[in-house]
Amino acid sequence: MRPSGRLPDALRQISLEPGFSKYAEGSCLAKFGDTHVLCTASVDERVPPFLRNTGLGWVTAEYGMLPRSTGSRTDREAAKGRQSGRTQEIQRLIGRSLRAVTNRSGMGETQIKVDCDVIQADGGTRTAAITGSYVALYLAFKHLVEIGKLKSIPMTDSVAGISAGLYKGVAVLDLDYDEDSTAQADTNFVLTGTGGIVEVQGTAEDKPFSQDQFMELLQLAQKGVAELTQIQKAALGL
Repeated sequence: MRPSGRLPDALRQISLEPGFSKYAEGSCLAKFGDTHVLCTASVDERVPPFLRNTGLGWVTAEYGMLPRSTGSRTDREAAKGRQSGRTQEIQRLIGRSLRAVTNRSGMGETQIKVDCDVIQADGGTRTAAITGSYVALYLAFKHLVEIGKLKSIPMTDSVAGISAGLYKGVAVLDLDYDEDSTAQADTNFVLTGTGGIVEVQGTAEDKPFSQDQFMELLQLAQKGVAELTQIQKAALGL
């Protein structure tokens, strides 16, 4: 039995609230159970120097956890003067995931910066951030189309992230903290709406897991992302 009482293949209660931020060109408050992440997409007319005069745009991401997003307060990384390795790894993952479904030649030389701020953490912050960031990015592109900066939304597919793991020997979907902290294996899958694989991260916390177990986790993730894709579409009115 899972601590939450969910079936092995059940997601947490998922909510994607578009347009949450008043000022950002695109935004989404993503709630995966008790994990809440605010994703905002901001348009910048300047691309990084390495892309100037190439005709290509850029999508990048930043990630951070608020000091009291967990059970005890942690200092802001800005106060420490540097980002942790975990923060850098996650924000690079988010950026790669979004660029994988973006037609950068259709952006012109425009940059969109996506900020993912974890308000409350209960496991799966990176997957919630990726799922919500897609909605925020889509809305930012939609804004650029509406004001005449772009002819069409330059996205080739949707993208979402979900975790799957082995908890007490059972393959389960969308781990919360109680499961994640004691799982025998923990994997994160980033998949597109049409089933493409963007990235897979997996770790055995106890003993190595088998190929059959990995395939079971992949099948759970595919089911989860299919459900998340429908929730994304509903949030965007597609």
